[in-house]
Amino acid sequence: MLCQTVLPGTECTFWGKQGCIFTGGSCQNVVENCEGCERIVEGTIGKVCSAYPAPGKKWVGGICNFATHVKVEIKSEDVRVNPLKASKKASGGKKK
Repeated sequence: MLCQTVLPGTECTFWGKQGCIFTGGSCQNVVENCEGCERIVEGTIGKVCSAYPAPGKKWVGGICNFATHVKVEIKSEDVRVNPLKASKKASGGKKK
């Protein structure tokens, strides 16, 4: 349904027939960690997240999964490969 309070006219999954069903009855302002994210929009109460109504909770366990401004580095470990298995895999496991 369409939000009627913080972001009037935008689609919101927390808006129901009785109003906002999110805890506190409204979205919460973004936290310092959110600065620079593309999902921040200006609402009637200030800057809010367009993806989640409580952005502070998303940062409690580490990096917010909606954050567009944070790059996650994936570490690749040196993997030892058995040369015998590698040659069998390269040949396709075909028997003659």
